[in-house]
Order: sequence, then C-alpha cells, then structure tokens
Amino acid sequence: MAKAIMVQGTTSNAGKSFLAAALCRIFRQDGHTVAPFKSQNMALNSFITADGLEMGRAQVMQAEAAGIAPTVEMNPILLKPTNDTGSQVIVNGQVRGVMSAREYFKIKKQLIPDILTAYHTLADSHEIMVLEGAGSPAEINLKQEDIVNMGMAKLAGAPVLLCADIDKGGVFASLYGTVALLEPEERARIKGLIINNFRGDKTILDPGVEMLEQLTGIPVVGVVPHLQVDLDDEDSLTERFDSAGGRGLVDIAVIRLPRISNFTDFNSLSRLPEVSLRYVKTAAQLGSPDVVILPGTKNTMEDLRWLRQCGLEAAILKHAANGGAVVGICGGYQMLCRSISDPTGVEAGGDMRGMGLLEADTVFLGEKERTRVTGRMEQAQGIFRELNGTAFTGYEIHMGRTEGLTNLTRLEQNGMVKSDGMARDNVWGSYVHGIFDQGAFAQTFVSCLLRAKGLDPAQGVEDWDAYKERQYDLLADGVRGSLDLERIYAIMEEGICT
Repeated sequence: MAKAIMVQGTTSNAGKSFLAAALCRIFRQDGHTVAPFKSQNMALNSFITADGLEMGRAQVMQAEAAGIAPTVEMNPILLKPTNDTGSQVIVNGQVRGVMSAREYFKIKKQLIPDILTAYHTLADSHEIMVLEGAGSPAEINLKQEDIVNMGMAKLAGAPVLLCADIDKGGVFASLYGTVALLEPEERARIKGLIINNFRGDKTILDPGVEMLEQLTGIPVVGVVPHLQVDLDDEDSLTERFDSAGGRGLVDIAVIRLPRISNFTDFNSLSRLPEVSLRYVKTAAQLGSPDVVILPGTKNTMEDLRWLRQCGLEAAILKHAANGGAVVGICGGYQMLCRSISDPTGVEAGGDMRGMGLLEADTVFLGEKERTRVTGRMEQAQGIFRELNGTAFTGYEIHMGRTEGLTNLTRLEQNGMVKSDGMARDNVWGSYVHGIFDQGAFAQTFVSCLLRAKGLDPAQGVEDWDAYKERQYDLLADGVRGSLDLERIYAIMEEGICT
C-alpha cells in the first residue's frame, strides 16, 4: 500500500493544486512512483482521458508533474456548475445527472465506495499518493458530510499539510483559525503547516512563524516563495482573467463568458512572445483586436443571451463585418452558427438565433461526446488559409451536434475518420479543445495574424507539453528549496493509523 500525504488549504485558491503538483514532481525526481488524487473536484475546466472519460484538469496537471498518464481514478467525482445552485455530477468519468446542491448533498456519502475503489486502484500500483483537498476543512456547515477534506484523509489514513496564501493577508489568523475550528481527531491529522506565496525578507516573518507553532503545536514545514511558473489554472479564480495582455504584436481578445470553461485552451498562446492575450467582459474593453476568440462554456444559450445583453455580440459582429478574425471553440463555435436548438432541455430548452457568422446549425443532444482526437486543418479561409494541412491533437467534450455545408477539419478518433468545424472568410469554429497546444499549429495560427498585419511570421514555437515539462521542474526546484522534505518524508513514513 502506498504512503500518503494530503495537501489541504485554509481557503480556495490557497495554492493546494500547485503544491500537490510540486510534491508529485519532487517525489518523482527522488525516484518514487507517485499518483495524485482528489476525491471531489468542482471546476469547469475538464479533460478527456485516453479511454474517453472526463476528469478535472488539476489532477491532469499533477499527473503530468508525476510523469504518468492521467486516469479518471485520480478524480472520481467532478462537479461542473450549471448555475449558482446546481451542477452536472460526473462519477468515474461519466455523467450521473444534473443536481441541485441540496440533492447532491443528500447522496454524496453514497459515492464513498466509488471514491475508495478509485483510491485503492492507484495506491496499489504507486509508492506515494499525493491527495488534494477542496476549499477549507473548517467549513463547519459541511463537515458532517465531508468526503474531500478530513473525511477523505480519514478514509485514506493520510497525514495532512495545511497551507495558506500569505499574499491574501491574514495568514496567521487563517492557519490558526482553521486549526481551532477542527475537532481534536481532525486537528491531530495536521502534521505540518505551509505558508505559501511569500514575497520579501523571511527573517521578518520568522517571529510570527515561531508564535504560530507555539499556538497550534504544529510545525511550519515550509515558507514557499512566490514562484514565476506558468501552469494550467484550476478554474475561475485564475489571475489570468485580470491580465492586461502585455504589448505583443498580436492582440488576442478572449471573451470572458459568465460560464466560461476550458480557458486553458489558450494558455499555450498566451506564452508566445508575439502575443498579447487578454480576457474581455465588456464591449468597451474589446477595442480592435487582431482576433476575437469565443471559448467553451457550460451553458451556450445563456451565455449567448449575456453576449446580447451586454453589447458584446454587436461589437463582435461589427468586428467581423469589417474583416476582423473570429474563432469559436466548442460552445463558442455553437454561438457562431445560424441557430441553436435544444428540443430536450439539455440547457435552456427551445430554439435560439445564433450569431450567424457560420452557415451551420446546432442541435443539443442528451448524450455527451467525450473523445480524444488527432486531426488536421483542411478548409480554412481568408487570412487563415496557411493553416490548411497543419496537424493538431486535442479532445471533444460537448452535448451538441453542428451541421453545415462545409467542414473545417478532418479528425481521426479510435480508428474512425470524421469531419469537424466550419469556416467562412476570417471566421472559423471547432469542437476541439487543446487545438493550439501543438507548437506547429500555434506558430502557424499566430503567423497568419502577423502576416495579415504585414509582419514577419512567428518562429520556433515550442510544443505546450514540452514547455510545461520545464515549468514543472521550475516549480519543483522552487518548492524543494523551501520545504523541510526530510520532515515530510518522516510524516509519510509514520502515517496515520485511524
């Protein structure tokens, strides 16, 4: 049975996912086989595994850091919010249904066998398990039915490292307060505290660290500095949405839809030196970008209504009418069509006029498409003609079928060949997430935009996967130098018996 260590946080966005990824990389570098695990994840950024199952991207990132292929056992329960009070519930990679928070709360303890089966499947084949919690273990209104923080630590017999982000302020109060709100048995599971995202002179922090250790009786096993690493973010708390975009030669405006999903599709573009990528949520912010990208969304029809209400649809249509480039991915592709029909109530129900930029129509179906694909661009038009013949890889994850007169790409999946996407002039759309991750495709895409401005094409773009490998090593180097790893290994060796 694998040794285990769990990373919990005092709040959401305390750095749990990155610290877990760092530990996965460090343990791998030290010669161990290691797997990540999060029993329940709530996120709109998801991923399709090689066997066509859906899981959260945070555990995909951690699996990559550990040097192993992501599998759905790493995240057996995924909640994808559909509105403020309900989520699509995905168990073992497959949709179980759409439930309100109260409905899910009533049944989640019934999912413990699924959680344990997934956990033991991984633990039986790896030396170390790195578990991640969610939110805070001190949510006293939710603790009774907890299956992701101390409840999961107890199921796995895992000791806990509790982290807090000092950049948010109140780090000592949040660590002490979290510990104080736990039951004695839960408190006993916390074997180390971590102060994350520190900037400045650590000697000034040291007196507070000593006092915190005295107050809690728990050692601080590390003060992790603020690290400049570029990895996939968990979800809507990302700082990427607030970026001004820099001063690159190419201005890419991604529409920040209320229910935006899989915005990680564009991380590979944002790192390119020629590119300024920014997220836009008002017509005033749009300006005159070189390309507008409509991203994926968990609710295409509601987010299209939002585009109309806030004036962004009119601004995008004016941009396209003036010859501006527009790209839609998944839900964004559906918005570009002439019409959207939802006869069975998959989303809002009924029929809706699309933006009309592509000669295609979308019908929502009850069954979700989940598959990994490879393909190449075949019928791009306008400034994007150079993309024709360029290969890509990615995955589809949608509940709609879009049909029109022409097709943009040729896809291969599980030995089958099919078409995808649509193009008209400088507008194109595709269902493929991750289409920009291949270096050659990203380079050609940006080169098309540069040439349209009379500039030289992009040069020497590295594949996103290779780039991320370097980032994982940078993350591990920064965290390794700031954690008491000898103590952490000892904590895992001692474990928790109950």
